[in-house]
Amino acid sequence: MRSKMAAVVLGTALFGAASSAWAADRIETRQVRFAQGESSATTKGTIKGDRTIDYKLRAKAGQTMSVALKASNGANYFNVLPPGSKDVAIFVGSTGGNEWTGKLEADGEYTVRVYLMRSAARRGETSNYTLTVGITGAPSGKTADGAARSVASPEERAGQGRFDATGNLPCAQAKGQPMGQCAFGVARAGGGTAAVVVTQPDGRKRMIYFDKGRATGADLSQADGSVEFRATKEADLYKIQAGNERYEIPDAVVFGG
Repeated sequence: MRSKMAAVVLGTALFGAASSAWAADRIETRQVRFAQGESSATTKGTIKGDRTIDYKLRAKAGQTMSVALKASNGANYFNVLPPGSKDVAIFVGSTGGNEWTGKLEADGEYTVRVYLMRSAARRGETSNYTLTVGITGAPSGKTADGAARSVASPEERAGQGRFDATGNLPCAQAKGQPMGQCAFGVARAGGGTAAVVVTQPDGRKRMIYFDKGRATGADLSQADGSVEFRATKEADLYKIQAGNERYEIPDAVVFGG
């Protein structure tokens, strides 16, 4: 983010007024706009209860996005969603903190989702916040030697629903619940590096990450009730515990074949 970022004085005029009416799920949408010659924008807002505010902005692969949130309520966080994703995030503030910088893997419209944790929302708590969003760097479409655009990561492609394979696998949503079947989609990078998105019977989604054949984590947050992640492997089957949820993922899902 450029050095003048901190000095940008913006407010709601640059972020735009709410561009969509309140939906049943209490999500309000606002558009992020940068002043001419600037690479960032800052706005102040208030959020209460189960209200959610989505800040939208377009960016290109190869650019760097930076987001910072200062909030009066410690239960106030933000997530970052890639283009085309409705609920699968590439960054989850409740586990990663309220500052994030990352290189973008795809062209399109990104979402910075501001919200209160479920427990605070249920109590009707309020938070006053200041949100700063910046985009810097050149797109990676072409380099000096004519190299091709960088390839999207498995997490990016899975978040966009761009899967290499789909199917069903054993799952359970709660402790003591017998295993049933959940739909899944997987995006692979090869060599056991992949992102698996499991859709639970109630429609909620869980992304599970694999790196070089090892299950490394899931997109858990405090809103899930537990952020504990455990993974073991028995023969060609990964046994995953993500919070209170359980999954059994065959080798073939992660590696292909």
